[in-house]
Amino acid sequence: MSAIIALNKAKNKPVYADANSTLRVTYGTVGGYSPQDGLVATPFTSLEGLLAKNTGVDPFNAPKKLQEQIKAKLYGDYTGGMNTVPVNFLSNVDTTGGNSGSPTLNGKAELVGLLFDGVYESIIGDWDYNPELNRSIHVDSRYMLWVMDKVDNAQNLLDEMTIVK
Repeated sequence: MSAIIALNKAKNKPVYADANSTLRVTYGTVGGYSPQDGLVATPFTSLEGLLAKNTGVDPFNAPKKLQEQIKAKLYGDYTGGMNTVPVNFLSNVDTTGGNSGSPTLNGKAELVGLLFDGVYESIIGDWDYNPELNRSIHVDSRYMLWVMDKVDNAQNLLDEMTIVK
């Protein structure tokens, strides 16, 4: 038992729900945040942002074909009305370690992404949820589909899916 949980129990204060090792269902909205003065994280990252971060050294070593497709602006039908393909997005869903790979569904129960991480400020989320700072990071399904189509040539897999555009 963590010290924070023990302290809250001792003071007869509410203890934040622990869903570790059990099913966790949460809901939220897509949105950015401002963890400190002068720093604003927008809700979406883009292909161009991925290219700008490319150093050629792990973990920022984008494959050559991916770089070429971005530079040629070969977006296909994966922009969702944006001028680029969204790569990742932030949401205020309440998640914890072990939730990586969980599906992210929209209000129509359509797969829109996969959860893979939380921002630094969400680390305390196992004990307390702060709606201003807790953000989960999801890979956008449009990016996954774009990579399958334009980079990996995985048309056989795309043909097996029902893709709603």
